Amino acid sequence: MSNQRTALISGLLLLLILVGYCGYQVHDLSIRQKTIKQDYSIANSISYGLLSVNKWRDLVVGTVRSKITNFTLTKAEQDSLEKEVEGVLNALITKGDSLMNAPQKSVGGKLRKLAFHAFINEDKLRQSVPAFSQKIMAQLMKPSSKRKLAYVAKNELEDLDQATYDSAQQAQQSVDSIYKKYQVDNEDAFDKKTDTALSLLRQQMYGYVAAIFGGVIILLLIWFLLRHKPELFVPLYSMSILFALILLLTGLTSTMIEIDARIESLDFHLIGRTISFKNQVLFFQSKSIVDVVALLIKTGKYDSILVGILILCFSIFFPVTKILSTGVYLLGGKKWKENKFIYYFAFHSGKWSMADVMVVAIFMAYIGFNGILNNQMANLDLHSGGFTSIATNHTSLQPGYIVFVGFVLLGLVLSQILKWITKSS
Repeated sequence: MSNQRTALISGLLLLLILVGYCGYQVHDLSIRQKTIKQDYSIANSISYGLLSVNKWRDLVVGTVRSKITNFTLTKAEQDSLEKEVEGVLNALITKGDSLMNAPQKSVGGKLRKLAFHAFINEDKLRQSVPAFSQKIMAQLMKPSSKRKLAYVAKNELEDLDQATYDSAQQAQQSVDSIYKKYQVDNEDAFDKKTDTALSLLRQQMYGYVAAIFGGVIILLLIWFLLRHKPELFVPLYSMSILFALILLLTGLTSTMIEIDARIESLDFHLIGRTISFKNQVLFFQSKSIVDVVALLIKTGKYDSILVGILILCFSIFFPVTKILSTGVYLLGGKKWKENKFIYYFAFHSGKWSMADVMVVAIFMAYIGFNGILNNQMANLDLHSGGFTSIATNHTSLQPGYIVFVGFVLLGLVLSQILKWITKSS
């Protein structure tokens, strides 16, 4: 009998260490995932992208600069410009003629007027306008002239670039520091690297969650196999309590829900060029139950503090006290069994333990957020002409929620086992 007890405790201890290690990994990986996603939400925030003056300035200046560099005129545009030049030259002739024909009071003015009529024939001058226009156009269309015009236009564009900015310089420095942290130089490289890292973290987390539930299933299978050996119930139940506490601690400290709304793609045409904004994050939050409690208490508002304390009591304190009380009741002597506090929490505190209610509340919150965001994101899906906008909702339940659900279910099973053990004894 002693050998069976020792073997059982040794085997369960190894299984407990394995489940504890997996729980720690889920907690650690969820923190790493949260950090990466927070950095991603900052680097791709709509405030520094679609709503950034600096971003628009860079896009517009880059588009116009490429147009200046590749500047050319079609035959129809050249003919139109040539007519405009003719109009300007004819206007100049008309203006000059009106000035010279105006009454002159000075001797010099009268002499200039006389010379003008003697040497210049307005009709012949107007007949020469088309030829002058063609020569001007030929000069303008020379590569050297185009380069000079492009140089002047670029200088003016650079001045406009320097004079246009918003107040997000500090934020841009923050984005640059994030790029430096991930050892990348641009947005595309950052997005690619974070996507790869998050995909790997997600696979690892759910792998460890599966291992945790595998350990719990093995525990329950052992209970089933040893259901006719009451002499092993005490060590088996004691180890089961430790399993439940690991699940509770992992569930409380790991991320439970993520709210992520973003504009996945926005494309439109500007001056013949397609402008694209990708993965513009509108809102992102990632919270565990402990994070929610801490956040509510830190607000300093009495109503928020009260809600935080209630969540702390009914979703954390009561479940922990209840499951520890069952262990004390089973392991303790007659004195502990007759203790009203221990007996109450072991058998009658279930109605005050809101862990199961918290599971439902988080799930309903997820459904509510998901429905609201899906509805609002649908309003941002636009397809008209050269403008396309696709909005997406990435809100999701996280492994912390799944592990917390596992704790609630295991707690219910252990309560029934304790009642069965008590009744049998």
